[in-house]
Amino acid sequence: MADIIYTKVDEAPELASASFLPIIRTFTKAARLTIGTRDISLAGRILANFPEYLTDTQKQSDALAELGQMVKQPDANVIKLPNISASQPQLNAAIAELQSQGYKLPDYPSDPANEEEKTIKSKYDAIKGSAVNPVLREGNSDRRAPKAVKEYAKKNPHRMGAWATSSKTHVATMGENDFRSNEKSVTVPAVSTGAAKIEFDAKGGDLTVLKTDWPLEEGDVIDATYMSVKALKAFLEKEIQDARDQGVLFSLHLKATMMKVSDPILFGHCVKAFLKDVFEKHAATFAELGVNPDLGVGDLEAKVATLPADKRAEVEADIKAALDNGPDLYMVNSDKGITNLHVSSDVIIDASMPALIRAGGKGWGPDGKEQDAKCVIPDSSYAGVYSAVIDFCRENGALDPSKMGTVPNVGLMAQKAEEYGSHPQTFKAPADGTIRIVDEAGNTLISHEVEEGDVWRACRTKDAPIRDWVKLGVSRSRLSGMPGIFWLNENRAHDAELIKKVNTYLPEHDTSGLDLKIMAPTEAAKYTTERIARGEDTIANTGNVLRDYLTDLYPILEVGTSAKMLSIVPLMNGGGLFETGAGGSAPKHVQQLQEENYLRWDSLGEFCALGASLEHLANAKDNAKAQVLADALDTAIEGLLDNGKSPARRVGGLDNRGSHFYIALYWAKALAAQDKDAELKAHFTPIAEALSSNEDKIVGELNSVQGSSADTGGYYHAPQAKVDAVMRPSATLNGIIG
Repeated sequence: MADIIYTKVDEAPELASASFLPIIRTFTKAARLTIGTRDISLAGRILANFPEYLTDTQKQSDALAELGQMVKQPDANVIKLPNISASQPQLNAAIAELQSQGYKLPDYPSDPANEEEKTIKSKYDAIKGSAVNPVLREGNSDRRAPKAVKEYAKKNPHRMGAWATSSKTHVATMGENDFRSNEKSVTVPAVSTGAAKIEFDAKGGDLTVLKTDWPLEEGDVIDATYMSVKALKAFLEKEIQDARDQGVLFSLHLKATMMKVSDPILFGHCVKAFLKDVFEKHAATFAELGVNPDLGVGDLEAKVATLPADKRAEVEADIKAALDNGPDLYMVNSDKGITNLHVSSDVIIDASMPALIRAGGKGWGPDGKEQDAKCVIPDSSYAGVYSAVIDFCRENGALDPSKMGTVPNVGLMAQKAEEYGSHPQTFKAPADGTIRIVDEAGNTLISHEVEEGDVWRACRTKDAPIRDWVKLGVSRSRLSGMPGIFWLNENRAHDAELIKKVNTYLPEHDTSGLDLKIMAPTEAAKYTTERIARGEDTIANTGNVLRDYLTDLYPILEVGTSAKMLSIVPLMNGGGLFETGAGGSAPKHVQQLQEENYLRWDSLGEFCALGASLEHLANAKDNAKAQVLADALDTAIEGLLDNGKSPARRVGGLDNRGSHFYIALYWAKALAAQDKDAELKAHFTPIAEALSSNEDKIVGELNSVQGSSADTGGYYHAPQAKVDAVMRPSATLNGIIG
């Protein structure tokens, strides 16, 4: 196995890799370190799962499965870039692109007609949503802003929108008959270990087994809950009307990419509620067209466009009238008329809510102007967190990045912990009846009465990851001196079980002198936000979904982006997984590159992850050269930030490729200046001199390609030669780096 595995992913991070990976290989080769890659892109995962449809030259190994085994090894060292958590439209688009390139893959069968199609659908469904992270995350998360990044943000604060005390922006959530309120949770006793099953007992009908062989171990915390569709519909109709009455934008905030079964269904109900009259009037036509509201207004409009001219005009007029008569919609792209309801993968709560808060509680409306917004978060599990931050900003004004404290996160995520491990146990109730979890001995552990269409889900959190999470939380507070808050609500079923375990495992550690608290998420958000406004630091010890939410929320407020965060996953068997930040804005970056040959993706997260990976390698293998590389890279990152060499936002400035040149320049200079390793000093001195003397020429070559379109040959599966040509346009730099 290579010393470090660097993942091949999707969109902007993968384009950036074409420029940065050659630099990594050149620098690490001098220390006799090897860099391997594994393809976990959406296209790569599709190809790996359908070898029977491919020629021998087209086949790919299952890199995700390989990595899943690697991360269980004590010498694992993996740098994991953000990949697509595919929605159904994204999956369909990737399949179509691969088919156009000569890969004879089957179409996605929405309504499988036979066993073969059922198998195909099952294999594709396993690729959707958060299919990668649960496999790789064999450890809990330690995520924080690197010191250099935080200091730079304080010296060079990003723009924050002004908050008015009169702002109408607010969060709307159900609070009853949702996932939060219907949740039940138990800790598995010894008598219930073994292969459990999930079954549906139809009212006055047959018993159907929904899932078999769900392995339960003693000490596991298992949860089950459901969202009442009847309550959801009433809630959405009420909030749509209220948004219109208040004159604010209507915005929906879900995580349809990660909660790949439940949230697209919730999204679809919102689409139907907003276009209620249209769906009722044209029910028969939509049935013929195969309209699925879960796929969004964009898919609806595409299907309507296939109708005969007269019928098409009628339906399009009705859609326009419904949109015009409703409240203004929060826009994903005002210029192109793409609304919040266009496609479910555009609805990413951990990206959309922090952006709205940072903008002073404003969202973009159809007219291209900013407006106050109603933020609809149907499930109330974590809606109060965003509400608490909004309330604070409304009362106290925008947070000041030049004075803010920091909120590192210790996240419980190992071994598919909590809600993000719920996909295989999420079901849409086929009729009225009862869904229950039954242990191997036949005892019912959890049971819910459901109605047709209700969304029911169950998840498991293993005992060992919880114990490790508590240990990591204590360790981070000890090392940093920061107080730590366990964001757990004693009045929520799942959290109540976790609190018992936290109180059991805390005494295993020396907590003397540490400020450790347990607080419900809403109260914890209020407390933490008050502290960061005073410049005080607070560690948030959270579950898996809150980890995802908070590691976007606070970094975006603190340093302007979550892509610059250092994310370390100490693997439970001793290895290290180093994640490089969020990829939520990656599609926009790709679009800009294709239109203007300008990639504004910031690779700072990759730089920081590489430094942490090298440092881990140095410690794990007693490799002094790796430590010298890591120390020099830290110096280079400081130089990059201090000299303002991160990508600008628009054509004419330095883009991603230019920032890669400067990280190479500063890294080589730092290695040439150090005296800990004479061999590395001698090797990098001429490289530093060559990069320095050719600085103007290289930057000129990199910037000269900007302003015209760039052909990468694909979005999901771009030929490497074309990507290299676009991302490595400087012959001078290539000649030095190799």
